[in-house]
Amino acid sequence: MELKYRNSTDKLIRAKKQVDELKGFYIHLIVYVLVNIFITSVTVIARINGGESFGEAFFSFASFSTAIFWGIGLGFHAAKVYNFSPLFSKKWEERQIKKYMEKYKKESEKFR
Repeated sequence: MELKYRNSTDKLIRAKKQVDELKGFYIHLIVYVLVNIFITSVTVIARINGGESFGEAFFSFASFSTAIFWGIGLGFHAAKVYNFSPLFSKKWEERQIKKYMEKYKKESEKFR
């Protein structure tokens, strides 16, 4: 009975942790959108007041540089929250574990 209780408690703790991580990502996403709208607006308005046309002001690298670099970080945050790992997937981990277990087994058999 105690084991069943412990398993359900562990699952509850893991679920709460996952929800907290997801909530943190959504907050990060909302802040990202709002701050970048503000920064882009201020940058474009300042450049227009400096004599540039709307097209020149809007499509300059300075207008979107913060969004681009912050977006890269946001992408990594999303990958962590949603367990997206194209390079090191679960199958890759399983293959590596199997490979090393076989290697260690062969090494231990050498000394018998």
